[in-house]
Amino acid sequence: MRDVAIVGANMIKFGRYPDKDLVQLASEAAIGALKDAGITMNEVQMVVSGNLYQANAMVGQRIMKEIGATGVPVVNVANACATGSTAFREAYLAVASGAYDIALAIGSEQMGKMGLLTGFGDRDPSYSSEGVMGTGLMPGVFGQTGVEHMRKYGTTAEQFAKIAVKNHKHSVHNPYAQYQVETPLEDVINARVIAWPNTLYMCCPTGDGAAAAVLMSAEKARQYTKQPVWVAASVLTSDPWTQRNPIMFDVNTLTRNAAEEAYEKAGIGPEDLSMVELHDCFATAELVHYENLMLCGEGEAGRLIDEGETYVGGRIPVNASGGLLSKGHPLGATGVANIVEVAWHLRGQAGGRQVEGAKVGLAHVIGLGSACTIHILKK
Repeated sequence: MRDVAIVGANMIKFGRYPDKDLVQLASEAAIGALKDAGITMNEVQMVVSGNLYQANAMVGQRIMKEIGATGVPVVNVANACATGSTAFREAYLAVASGAYDIALAIGSEQMGKMGLLTGFGDRDPSYSSEGVMGTGLMPGVFGQTGVEHMRKYGTTAEQFAKIAVKNHKHSVHNPYAQYQVETPLEDVINARVIAWPNTLYMCCPTGDGAAAAVLMSAEKARQYTKQPVWVAASVLTSDPWTQRNPIMFDVNTLTRNAAEEAYEKAGIGPEDLSMVELHDCFATAELVHYENLMLCGEGEAGRLIDEGETYVGGRIPVNASGGLLSKGHPLGATGVANIVEVAWHLRGQAGGRQVEGAKVGLAHVIGLGSACTIHILKK
């Protein structure tokens, strides 16, 4: 396998764009990534497009008609919340294998105000039980995940709430975040309960967004940039079978297996990370993933947030972007956006949220159903 670098990285501000369609949003992100890389579509040899809600609508080819229909291979990817990061991985593998020298990965989604699961099948688009009763699949899964951590380790609802406080505080410095508003601990705790212990401010908003990255072989990368960001590991796992309640997903094993493989491939340990962008679809998810990614020992995640270790300026900053809780979670865009955020920090281009001296970063996405991607990037 050849060394592969990210040379172009871009995302649009996440939010809601009723005056634009999905292809326009994705095209804007892609054109920005191409410009950042200093190339045109004529030099791209392969395109991978990640989109979940229009998975059967040939989104990649429609984007190409906007930014340059050059006739190169286009692959469309759908893989739950890991859709965008899976698209990035496919682009990475295409270059690492030697099949292509330059590939473009795009992640996009237009969800508006729909919940994480509405819009599929025969669901009534005017009503979602997710936000009203907390009975939707994802709020229930991650509420139960938090309760189980409380049972095993004595974790408190306040410690979960502190995750939301941190991420909303980080978001103030991220112009790409859907929401840039601080939420004091009291406000988080007293907000409407969605699926206990997660309250409203502990749940990610959905909306519209797009992100893109240009990947190149080492030889090509050195022709276009003096700041390549190297892909040290690219891992995708699915949920292994275990004897458990079949309606529940094992959010922990899925990530732990991916983390072990990623650290081995990158030749590093969690202690070598400068920063992490992880999948905080709910505050409970971020806290348990501290342990799943081995940022601390078993049962120590509550202490990690209590002591401020995961704030920017702490020992291991997590979700300097504001995370999904503030940045938003347009499903197909999220995975590429997390990778773009890490790349910006490694380049020193993250503005007021910059993790100083960042050299190694990890981007993590979990899609229940199931899929987990972890990418480790290095300067």
